[in-house]
Amino acid sequence: MKILVATNNQGKLKEIKEILNEYEIISLKEINCNIEIEEKGETFEENAKIKAEVIYNETKMPCIADDSGLEIEELGGWPGVKTARFLGEDKSGNEYSRERNEYILEKMKDIPKKRRKAKHVTCIAYCNKDGVKVVRGEEEGYIANNPKGENGFGFDEIFELENGKTYAEIGKEEKNKISSRKKALEKIKDVI
Repeated sequence: MKILVATNNQGKLKEIKEILNEYEIISLKEINCNIEIEEKGETFEENAKIKAEVIYNETKMPCIADDSGLEIEELGGWPGVKTARFLGEDKSGNEYSRERNEYILEKMKDIPKKRRKAKHVTCIAYCNKDGVKVVRGEEEGYIANNPKGENGFGFDEIFELENGKTYAEIGKEEKNKISSRKKALEKIKDVI
């Protein structure tokens, strides 16, 4: 079965292909789909649903879309649904990850570890001719004091697990066993 993934983020696409390896995963680039979708939802769930529906309606291919980000407890859940865009739409790409991460670290610089709790949240929507369904996965952790690790993308270098390692310090196989994206993709398999 072919499933279109509504993302141009190569890091996300790679993880999705590795986790949903029983399906033929196709990227937007492979079908020359260049739709820009405004993420105007108030929640991760809403944004995932919007993206999946828009891409499905355009392509008529079964489609999954996700929205994910950090929720920092001490900051009332900030940056939440704005994780990729809190520095502005013009700085939402992966090439600005370090700049966003440094901004978060600066904001958290005098906060002790016990108050640095964070959640990585991933919501995935699956849309086909029968409609759209959305699932949610979460991973608990902390905001690290400094960027650590070379693996991963986005905020992986500052999201620290209970064991003291960031997503960027563990291998992709380990990350793909525990991440919020993995948890959400496992749930979406039941929907597909």
